Amino acid sequence: MLATRSTYGRLLAAVAIVWCLVAATAGPVAAAQKAPQDPQAYVKYYVVATEYQGQPENLTEIAARLLGSGERSAEIYNLNAGRVQPDGASLADPAKLNPGWYLVLPWDAVGEGVKYGQIPTRQTPGRPTAPAPRATGSAPSSSSPTPSPTSSRRSGGAGCTATAASSGRSDWAQLRLAAEGAWDLSRGNGVVVAVVDSGVDGMLEQLSGRVAVGADVTVGSGRGDVDCLGTGTAMASIIAANASTSKTPVGIAPDATILPVRMVDQSANGRPMDAANAIEVAVSAGASVVALGTHVDLAAPAVVTSLTTALNHDVLVVAAAPTRPLTLPTPTEPAATGALLLAGGVGADNELVENYQPNMVEVVAPAAEVASIGPGDAGALSYTGTRFAVAFAAGQAALVRAAYPELTAVQVEQRIQQTADMLGTGTPDNRYGFGMINPAASVAESAGGGKPTANSQNGGRGGAALPVFLGIALIAGGAVVVLLRFRRRARE
Repeated sequence: MLATRSTYGRLLAAVAIVWCLVAATAGPVAAAQKAPQDPQAYVKYYVVATEYQGQPENLTEIAARLLGSGERSAEIYNLNAGRVQPDGASLADPAKLNPGWYLVLPWDAVGEGVKYGQIPTRQTPGRPTAPAPRATGSAPSSSSPTPSPTSSRRSGGAGCTATAASSGRSDWAQLRLAAEGAWDLSRGNGVVVAVVDSGVDGMLEQLSGRVAVGADVTVGSGRGDVDCLGTGTAMASIIAANASTSKTPVGIAPDATILPVRMVDQSANGRPMDAANAIEVAVSAGASVVALGTHVDLAAPAVVTSLTTALNHDVLVVAAAPTRPLTLPTPTEPAATGALLLAGGVGADNELVENYQPNMVEVVAPAAEVASIGPGDAGALSYTGTRFAVAFAAGQAALVRAAYPELTAVQVEQRIQQTADMLGTGTPDNRYGFGMINPAASVAESAGGGKPTANSQNGGRGGAALPVFLGIALIAGGAVVVLLRFRRRARE
């Protein structure tokens, strides 16, 4: 009888544990209102007409027509609430829209009337002007404003010169990747991402609590949470910036931890030995994802040796796809699980930002005029360069590693490849590799590929219903089994 009770007890305990796991997985989904969009961002938008099919337009009808479901009208509302429209009014009643209003739409909106570009800021009500041209893969001009670090703590010392960046604002990259669709399942919590570049401004509000002290290998004993050039800060912000302010973009994995390893100073001249030491420091410090800036020369013998060390451990190294021929490092340990993921950069028009070697790009990510954050008080800036594609891919790797900690680096790399959105003529394509990274799909899909779950298909909204239903069903089934066994034993 004691053995039977023990069995019942274990079964009940298992059911209770399953319920806790389901509750933790499902979690309450906060319906936080999104901040008003910057009118200078590249977005999908719709101009409200006087009427549609003889009736005044409303958000439910627009959502049903352009997003496939009237229930998604709340998304349009959240994207536009508080935005001042051409007539001086703003959206307050979902059923009341004035002709000539510009409505920002979710990235997956399609259909007649959907436009893409910058929302005009000076226009006559009811007579919208044409959208601005799409962002291209061209680098910002040398005359573009540059961020100016404001303190020696941030600049790393006197004589610091920040890397050029455009003061224009374009959120096309964040909108296209739609990483928030993965956040119900993963936000990168517990994953350490090393950024090997110019350091990271650890004093930024948007990176508060997310930047470790790190290391400065250029001097041997310095700290990495200072930035002279700004490129490392921009990479880190793409990976893990939080939503502390409404004017700056949120990172791909906002709960990840950044380990800054500074390998260049104000001279911006990366030395192979410093790059090699930086990689060694990142691996020894426990980073499971390492994002290499383009100061790192993958062909340098010292760098190859350090990359081999990383590959012998369970580390996913993300680097820029090469623009010249080279031999990639390989692990020397038979059971090594580390991986090297080569990322290429594209603009909003899918044009590559550099002439990468054929068949060397594994995946692509945004890298032309992408929004990020500069050091000091620079705020949101637009950057161009392959290192920013590396940052997006590293942020996605953090999401996957947090969601599936049992996967090796090789399996994480495969998941990122298999869930990418195809570009070009084949898979892999000789220019685009497996295609554009897809953070939500890489977290939501099954390990063997297959179709995305409801969480992925709906951009992370409402995806908790299935696990809750399964959890309730499992608990009910467990209770029935316990009751039937107890009654059967009582009869005996």
